[in-house]
Amino acid sequence: MKKTAVFLLMLLAGSVTFAQSKREVMRERVDSVLRKNYEKGSYDTLYIKRPDSKLTLKVRGNLSGNYIHAKNTVDGDDIRAKLNTDTRATLSAAATYYGVTAGFAINPAKLGGKNKDMEFNLNAYGNRFGVEASYQLSKTLSGDISDNDGTYHLDKGFLRMATVSVTGYYAFNHRHFSYPAAFTQSYIQKRSAGSWLVGFSYQGGSIKTTDDAPDELGNARIYVGNFAIGGGYGYNLVAKKWLFHLSAQPNVIIFNSNSVKMNGEKRSESLHFPEMIVNSRAAIIYNINTKYFVGTTYVVNSTLFGDLDHYTRQVKWRARAFVGMRL
Repeated sequence: MKKTAVFLLMLLAGSVTFAQSKREVMRERVDSVLRKNYEKGSYDTLYIKRPDSKLTLKVRGNLSGNYIHAKNTVDGDDIRAKLNTDTRATLSAAATYYGVTAGFAINPAKLGGKNKDMEFNLNAYGNRFGVEASYQLSKTLSGDISDNDGTYHLDKGFLRMATVSVTGYYAFNHRHFSYPAAFTQSYIQKRSAGSWLVGFSYQGGSIKTTDDAPDELGNARIYVGNFAIGGGYGYNLVAKKWLFHLSAQPNVIIFNSNSVKMNGEKRSESLHFPEMIVNSRAAIIYNINTKYFVGTTYVVNSTLFGDLDHYTRQVKWRARAFVGMRL
């Protein structure tokens, strides 16, 4: 009986050791694949390099908002609107292992029931290609609407706004210039360099009145869909431990599907050349040492469409401040 028990214990211990060994082999294989993908790429190591560490941890504070300025002339009556959403503040943490990032964010105001706006962001910055995508759902759009008779204040909850934004770029000088160095810190810019850019932008969404809106607003809904192509320039300035980034990418709208529906009557808005979507980015990074860094980034997407008598300008912005550590 004792011999049988000893045998079973030895068999169990061997099974556990085998399972641990198998997991270790699997972990090493995954680690090897990630490392090879992380290290490959065509870039000049005199200008760009990967961090020496494989793990990067960051804590970020985020602010974002959206505002709309519009003008329309109806039967000789000039109507102007200045509307904006509440500024959305979130805290987030992220871990990047060999270029693969996972993270989470919390909105303290939403947890307290003060702000029910939602926003989702997906950013993939590469040296050669990059994409920024976001979706925002807001019921805090408010502001003033004025006409020849006076000004009317539009309270929160009267309008529901949903917006989608997608922007992409291609950097011609990707061997020397790195967007990720400024926005994800997955690369390090060693020397100053710039690059011409080409890309596209899409801005879409809708604004409609809610059931809480007063009767004088009627049943209104605005549809917006603008696709644009263009180019621009970006530059990374390296000054000892500092990195300063600035870029602008103006895009000309070549297609739209904008329309206004008021009390069941729909009117499409024609394209007026030139209508623009301008993507602007800025960043400041300070490398305290090889392990710790701090920084801030700012991204603005501005859409302008219409003519002198009938135009809409929408600006979506996001600012971040962060502290990071490489391990």
